[in-house]
Amino acid sequence: MSSESLAERYARLAQERRRPRRVDLALRTLDIAVASASLALLSPLWLLTALAIFLVSGSPVLYRGLRVGRFGRVFTMLKFRTLEKDAEARLGPYYGDELTRRTEAEVSSLGRWLRASQLDEIPQLWNILRGDMSVVGPRPIRPSFFEELSQEIPQYWQRLVIRPGLTGFAQTRMGREESWSEKLAHDLEYIADRSVQLYLRVVAATVWRVLRQSAAAVLGLLTRRR
Repeated sequence: MSSESLAERYARLAQERRRPRRVDLALRTLDIAVASASLALLSPLWLLTALAIFLVSGSPVLYRGLRVGRFGRVFTMLKFRTLEKDAEARLGPYYGDELTRRTEAEVSSLGRWLRASQLDEIPQLWNILRGDMSVVGPRPIRPSFFEELSQEIPQYWQRLVIRPGLTGFAQTRMGREESWSEKLAHDLEYIADRSVQLYLRVVAATVWRVLRQSAAAVLGLLTRRR
């Protein structure tokens, strides 16, 4: 009897059925250019954010979590820490709506602002340069959740044929309340139709959303201080 797990079997299936496209090289080149330019531009903000986290809640400044990447390869995803210390251990057994509910109670005051402005995602630019992620693609998911969702949604393995993304089609079109199946449909649409034009459209929509949310987060902070 094979000892291969469901996740491993689906990862192998994704690699066997991959269909490389010429556009993938262009998209990887864009990934490197966008991530490099963004890191250079945002480096002062990176340092200030890291210092603020350290002063408010100590170390570690970064959150490191295992995620499933292209062809099922597990990598360590980086984010600025937004939760209270040891929250990951307490949240580990949960996912979906229950995880969302419990996570809200673990978010620090600074972390709430970082999440609202999406500044907590900046360290993932390093994951992009390393080749773990792309700027645009399905959002990376924990290995244990991937196993469960692959059982619930037979098509879920198909998202493994490209790198997971810092942002994605689903994120620009939907909120957190939609089901995993609905989000997967948008991810698969991007995988099927991926192009330089579509990539740039998603990036532009994401930049606009981040600027809008950052402005709202700053306004909310100033309003609370009055």
